[in-house]
Amino acid sequence: MQDTRPLLLETDFPALTREVPNTLQVNLGYTCNLSCNHCHVNAGPSRTEQMSGENIDRVLLLLEHGSFETLDLTGGAPELNVHFRRLVGEARKLGVRVIDRCNLTILLEPGQEGLAEFLADEQVEITASLPCYLEKNVEQQRGKGVYQPSIQALQQLNALGYGIKPELQLNLVYNPGGPVLPPPQAALESDYKSALKTQYGIVFNQLFTLTNMPISRFGAVLLAKGQYPAYMALLRDNFSADNLATVMCRSLVSVDWQGYLYDCDFNQMLHIPMLATDSPRPHLRELIAADLAGSAIATGEHCYGCTAGQGSSCGGALES
Repeated sequence: MQDTRPLLLETDFPALTREVPNTLQVNLGYTCNLSCNHCHVNAGPSRTEQMSGENIDRVLLLLEHGSFETLDLTGGAPELNVHFRRLVGEARKLGVRVIDRCNLTILLEPGQEGLAEFLADEQVEITASLPCYLEKNVEQQRGKGVYQPSIQALQQLNALGYGIKPELQLNLVYNPGGPVLPPPQAALESDYKSALKTQYGIVFNQLFTLTNMPISRFGAVLLAKGQYPAYMALLRDNFSADNLATVMCRSLVSVDWQGYLYDCDFNQMLHIPMLATDSPRPHLRELIAADLAGSAIATGEHCYGCTAGQGSSCGGALES
């Protein structure tokens, strides 16, 4: 697989500094039951990397003694980590808001019985990938046979009160199917809600639109098809300085499955470590004593993806 990393390291992207971080985004491992085309983590069934119980304990210690209000769990499929339920339960006891970035189909996998009920009992916020409301488009990105299990999982979550009860938030995530920017988020959310309600009786809270990052699988496809220069030009030409104030890296710390720290999930995949400590490769064990406010954020050409057009973050568009 061709790698875009060497093309992204040198940049003229504006300098950024961090505020006091309030979100700890933790990648629990690269194991996944799916292999989606747009996955910037290159996750899949053959990946075996998983966060250890020791680092899970470090995450919990940090939540107990740090300033983080939100624990944002990613993967792979984060639910496949054997410590997932312990981490969620202990974090909720601490009063921390927990987000599970769920691919939906994992709720129906053998061995995951009772997972949806567990998430509801713990009032975990679910942010679920559904890159379109049309079956054909979803299966082009995520694989044949993925759409109907996703719909079934959404119906299961609705039956538990997700998307209906205020304490059970259910958000969906849209990614474009190719090298284009996402459409306006509010209008697309309206289309999603209408289509899913009419066809399947499904309701949800918000739609988040995410720009595809030119890294990992998507970056390799761009290079293979000769589309990389045009896509980078699209991102740069649509740069909006207004989005710099709210890019997610200013309030977030990203942690990989080994416990190493990064300014965002994308830097993590590009092996660009956090700049905020004296360590060349800062780790969770250093974070409790670290003062991150005002520290420099490592940037690259891919950062234009977060600031192009309406902007993009793990919470969707930056512009309202």
